[in-house]
Amino acid sequence: MPKRNPFLTIIVTGVPGVGKTTVLKLTSKMLAEKGVNHVILNYGDYMLETAKRRGLVRNRDELRHLPLRTQLELQEEAARSLVEAAGEKLGGKPGVLIVDTHAAIRTDTGYWPGLPEHIIKCFNPDSIVVIEAKPEEILSRQLRDPTRYRKDLANIEEIEKLMAMARTAAMASAVLTASSVYIVYNREGQPEKAAEEIIKLIEKLS
Repeated sequence: MPKRNPFLTIIVTGVPGVGKTTVLKLTSKMLAEKGVNHVILNYGDYMLETAKRRGLVRNRDELRHLPLRTQLELQEEAARSLVEAAGEKLGGKPGVLIVDTHAAIRTDTGYWPGLPEHIIKCFNPDSIVVIEAKPEEILSRQLRDPTRYRKDLANIEEIEKLMAMARTAAMASAVLTASSVYIVYNREGQPEKAAEEIIKLIEKLS
């Protein structure tokens, strides 16, 4: 049987600008209202912390421009740290870990899987969620976010390519850990409905 964590583990992915952060904030609020012990941890935060500690980057968007072998090293160290932190934050009790990350990443040397074998087997997820939206809506959200530098992604064609890669990458990762892949649509102005879909998934898996 595939290995599983002592707590339910859901990986939530989505291309930059899909509205993942907003959806996850609402998901957390809904879980709290239901009294569900949970924690949402951003894999990029752990990657950034690890890379900064080594003096490799100054901000998150520089991560994907690092040499791929360096990224591989950072990925595994960060993944193990995240899972360990989740167990501590859940207090050793039954609960839900939601990992906020990307299934595919556009780098200087091509598209890179965000959840390759050595990483997906650190997380051992019960399900991988792929949040999607219309490319036009994603582009609009990207252009409204001045906090992130995404010049190389800010066009419809690149967004469509990355979305296709992300869905394929999620399924490829899921095969390695016998996890489900769950598609959630985040329609403009309706992030609550996307959050509700994630809640339904958690309830079905619990």
